[in-house]
Amino acid sequence: MPRKKGMPKIERRTSTRADASLSMRVEGEPQNGTLTHIVTESENISASGVYCSSPHYLAPLSKVALTIVLPNQKATQRSRRLLKCDGVVVRCEPTRVGARPSVYELACSFIGLDPRHRLLLDDFVTWRNLQAMRSTPAKKRTPTTKRPRRATERSGARATKARPAGARRATSR
Repeated sequence: MPRKKGMPKIERRTSTRADASLSMRVEGEPQNGTLTHIVTESENISASGVYCSSPHYLAPLSKVALTIVLPNQKATQRSRRLLKCDGVVVRCEPTRVGARPSVYELACSFIGLDPRHRLLLDDFVTWRNLQAMRSTPAKKRTPTTKRPRRATERSGARATKARPAGARRATSR
């Protein structure tokens, strides 16, 4: 059943994604049938797949070999890990710059990913999303209207909260 205009799109992803520019290599067979090595950067990644750009068209459902460079999450270590796995092209759509497409948007799903690698990716995505949250400045609250001052604020008297009948006042000793 087609989706009606104006209706929100249903999210079908099962894994959380993180925006990340990771160095990666995609090896696959474009239309001419020769093996091609594409060196690119990811745009986002999850434990189930990766999204990047490619100068070559790769047919959907074609198998590719992926090598992704994951940074170490600990600030004290500068080492990197190579994640090598197989994938399948889910989507390859042209980005029009001129008359001919010069870049393709490539989405690949991981297949046969080792559980340790899936956990490593899941940890990386969580870490990356936390880093993004920390670097985003908190929004300043800007009141649209000024709150009227209460009589107790003007006179300097202490404001008291109303208590239900029969309730005792808490005292600190």
